[in-house]
Amino acid sequence: MKPQPWIAVVGLTLGLLSELAAKAQEILPFPPTPSGSVAGLTIQDSVYKKRVEPKHLADGAPNILIILMDDVGPGTPSTYGGEINTPTLDRVSNMGISFNRFHSTAMCSPTRAALLCGRNHTRVGNGQIAAIANDFDGFSGTIPKSSATVAEVLKNYGYNTGAWGKWHNTPEEQITTMGPFDYWPTGYGFEYFYGFLAGEASQYEPTLTRNTTPVTEHLPKDYHLSDDIASDAITWLREQNAYAPDKPFLMYWAPGASHGPHQVMKEWADKYKGKFDDGWDKYRERVFARAKAKGWIPQNARLTPRPESMASWDSIPEDEKPFQRRLMEVFAGFTEHADYNAGRVIAEIERQGKLDNTLVFYIWGDNGSSAEGLYGTISEQLAQNGIPTKISQHLEALEELGGLDALGGPKTDNMYHAAWAWAGSTPYKSTKLVGAHFGGTRQPMAVAWPNRIKADPTARPQFHHVIDIVPTIYELTKITPPRIVNGFEQDSIDGVSMVYAFGDAKAPGTRKTQFFDIMASRGVYHDGWFASAPGPREPWVGGLPKGIEEWSPLTDPWELYNLDEDWSQANDLAATNPQKLEELKLLFLLESTKNKNLPIGGGLWSTAMFHPEDAPASNLTEWTFDAPLTRMPESAAPKLGKVDSLVVMDVHVPMNANGVLYALAGFSGGITCYVKDGFLCYEFNLFEVQRTKLKSRNKLPTGKVEVEVESRLAAKIGGPMDVTLRVNGEEVAQGRVPAAMFLHFTSNATFDIGADLDSPVSLDYFDQAPFAFNGDIGKTTIKYLRK
Repeated sequence: MKPQPWIAVVGLTLGLLSELAAKAQEILPFPPTPSGSVAGLTIQDSVYKKRVEPKHLADGAPNILIILMDDVGPGTPSTYGGEINTPTLDRVSNMGISFNRFHSTAMCSPTRAALLCGRNHTRVGNGQIAAIANDFDGFSGTIPKSSATVAEVLKNYGYNTGAWGKWHNTPEEQITTMGPFDYWPTGYGFEYFYGFLAGEASQYEPTLTRNTTPVTEHLPKDYHLSDDIASDAITWLREQNAYAPDKPFLMYWAPGASHGPHQVMKEWADKYKGKFDDGWDKYRERVFARAKAKGWIPQNARLTPRPESMASWDSIPEDEKPFQRRLMEVFAGFTEHADYNAGRVIAEIERQGKLDNTLVFYIWGDNGSSAEGLYGTISEQLAQNGIPTKISQHLEALEELGGLDALGGPKTDNMYHAAWAWAGSTPYKSTKLVGAHFGGTRQPMAVAWPNRIKADPTARPQFHHVIDIVPTIYELTKITPPRIVNGFEQDSIDGVSMVYAFGDAKAPGTRKTQFFDIMASRGVYHDGWFASAPGPREPWVGGLPKGIEEWSPLTDPWELYNLDEDWSQANDLAATNPQKLEELKLLFLLESTKNKNLPIGGGLWSTAMFHPEDAPASNLTEWTFDAPLTRMPESAAPKLGKVDSLVVMDVHVPMNANGVLYALAGFSGGITCYVKDGFLCYEFNLFEVQRTKLKSRNKLPTGKVEVEVESRLAAKIGGPMDVTLRVNGEEVAQGRVPAAMFLHFTSNATFDIGADLDSPVSLDYFDQAPFAFNGDIGKTTIKYLRK
């Protein structure tokens, strides 16, 4: 039957719409493909033609795998001269090329935001980690929707996208089952996420999320997080290959290793027994020589000296050296184990026959090695809370936990001495948290794409930054950065493509300028010169920096380096070339203004140094829980160890009462109120090195009982805290916690009522965890108290 004339008109209109859609690639998402059919009044009057979805990607678009290690410096991997075995990094490097002047921001969240967006960290609100975000635009902790991630763009073009491991780019107060989820991985273009949202996690008992749902299944006895995220990624790859083999994938695999706590099974740490016995100074000398021999650093590079404020190995008391050695052995085993699991993911891609067309970026660190372990620690959150300790306290607490063999296990949140981090950043000055020196920012990167990149052992010396990954991907996939994404006009991209250097190690670098700033440790690169100011603190020195209350960026001393002649920032030219220094200082201010990096030092606002009361937290000051609740993220939970508070619980106490009434955080630090053999007990676990315990004079009465726990600071935040326990209005125990906490106990633990589902806060019920209360808990109310 001949179609009616009006059908031709409709067909012409649909054709025009289709043509317009083809030209609308600067706007994402793409408009829906119109039907190829023309509906008439009846089936007989209609023309049926199945629509054909247009292909938006160029032929041969590669799969993309981004591996991002955590807190590992350039002097650690064996690939480039270090002494930690890294066969997977070897493999990627040997398949492709490596960059030896590639840079991060010197800190976790900022690097990750910059990497995924292709914009400078402060332009996307990540001037510091999410846990200490504040109200200044450059430090808000929220990536704006006007800076779409590479995952969002690639998803719209037809990629399957997934992220595993550490995220650390969601506002901390939004990490609850009620969201909002706009700023979670799935809100930023990742169709699948499995990992932890905060900055760190226990490798044995992590708080995990799959997409937007908490993971509650029981973890096996031999569980380790790096193993888990590799296995889960492999499962996803197999499902992707089964359901959508015609689509390429983007995989962002970012283990918690080797961020603190350093935790790995004993057999991995034991592989390094005795290898570091002569200490960090000798380690640094060996790595420096080996890196030169490999051609990784130039022959004229100089080994920078140890800071005067950092201990030499010879100055460490002999009775402390076994502790310091074992901490490094654990770190090394932890790091090799993560590299091994990265290799498992690559092996699965190879098994599927897809490796030749997979573009791999293996970035060795989101910043340099971390000095946050200070002088060696069994509980690394001590540093973030500004709490000074002595090694003797750690050793004494460690004896109760099982001695040196406990290091790396579930009962410690250990991190190595800061000097091991300094050695791991060979040959550069400083460590993580220093934007002024390459020990905080210079990260080795291997890139491979067997189909397109010819393997070449010659290191690429062009100066580049994590913001350059996104434009590199766009060039290789022939994608033009969109102007509008999901209705949001897009910010310009700061990165530049690195593709020009893939085939030519001697090609002139295209990145002319790059600014750095992490909490006022700052610098600017321009045309081979680098000017920097280390800022008000040295991350390897414990406690609050001397004079921090009077500190001003206007009086900071600056340094100047000619990088064309001075690879490692060994020769400060500030005194001999003041004119060049002034030029670069002005350039730094211009870059800071352009990139929302004001005020200078803005990232310090919500820290223990200035205003810990302004650190991210729930807006609530009162909570009512009508029944027991578990797995409430600490970041959104009541700050019971930080501010004045009152907990009131309606409890039905049985005979032989036992179990946890409530618990905040975990074994590495936290608060618990529990019943043991009928007695009401309370413990304030100050990061394992100090435990304040209270116990009622008499057993609880059976039946209906009202339990109260009142906590009041004796002075300011972080100072002593007085705790009173009451039963039915009568005081039954009282004591003083010598030091409360400034920020938080952990980055990834939870608040539970009726049990302790994280690593147990107290040794008193460690072997009985989760030590669920055997009575009934009714309403629980918590409120902050006014002074």
